[in-house]
Amino acid sequence: MTTKRINGSFSDQVMSLVKTLRADAPDCVAAGVVDMGTGMLLSYDTVDNHPPEVLDLLAGATLDLFQGRTVVMIEDVFKERRGIASDNHFFQEILVNSENLTHLFIRMNDQQDVVAVVVCRKTVNVGMLFAQTRRVVREYGL
Repeated sequence: MTTKRINGSFSDQVMSLVKTLRADAPDCVAAGVVDMGTGMLLSYDTVDNHPPEVLDLLAGATLDLFQGRTVVMIEDVFKERRGIASDNHFFQEILVNSENLTHLFIRMNDQQDVVAVVVCRKTVNVGMLFAQTRRVVREYGL
């Protein structure tokens, strides 16, 4: 497997990741990367124009999905019961279907606080969506 990871700044890597996700994910209409540490959308590419407040809400919603208070409590209970002292998170991928779209959220492998977001038409083959997105995320690592 060839890696698409580039030897640029983190910002360059994020922008390249978003472009690759948009190109490689089937039926993709938008892609982005959210930094869970700051709750900010680092980069995005979409076929439509969206108001900035909607994009800000996407970053906040991603943070809630992965690190909301209740989610963190569930993870803490599982870690305690299993005797795990790691800072890694249990929730790695989340698929959300809306009326017309399918949204896939995947944590990056090397940086657990960075989440890739891919939005596709609802008619997408979900298996292919997972396969292609996982491949791209694995190649970039971040």
